[in-house]
Amino acid sequence: MNLPKAVLLDRDGVINFDSPDYILAPEQWKPIPGSLEAIGKLTAAGISVAICSNQSGLGRGMMDEETFRNIHAKMMLAIEEQHGEIAHVAYCPHGPDDACECRKPLPGLLQESLQALGVSADEALMIGDSTRDVQAAHAAGVAAWLVQCGYGDADKILAKSQTLMPDIPAYPDLAAAIDALLSKGI
Repeated sequence: MNLPKAVLLDRDGVINFDSPDYILAPEQWKPIPGSLEAIGKLTAAGISVAICSNQSGLGRGMMDEETFRNIHAKMMLAIEEQHGEIAHVAYCPHGPDDACECRKPLPGLLQESLQALGVSADEALMIGDSTRDVQAAHAAGVAAWLVQCGYGDADKILAKSQTLMPDIPAYPDLAAAIDALLSKGI
């Protein structure tokens, strides 16, 4: 099996710990152990990495653009310190009732990232922690894997995701997923 040319990652619950109250300040952004190193391994393997993340705290007025940029600056620096590189960031600032084209479970963020990276859907892998990540991947024609370290009932998320992708693998966290990916491909 071939390695993907690109890995698309959800942010909250995959790279960093999630919160039911959103990540609204740089000091609230805390990486999940091993996630930054996993991104470094992808970069070292020559695989492009993009982030595809719903960030409705922006549209809901819970944080401003400057705060959001500061959170991302902290994340990017932490990733770079582990020799990782993020080639593209796509985020949806809209709330669930805004009828946008980009909010997951719609495929807009993934399609934007694929285009920015110059890869086709069959050359990419989406790794997320929620059913909406899997739904977006399915709608975009991208393979998906789950990590079970996000906020929510991991067993229910897996069961719902299996209705779309019966053979979807699930891993404890991003580090385990990337180790599996690099050892066997997809």
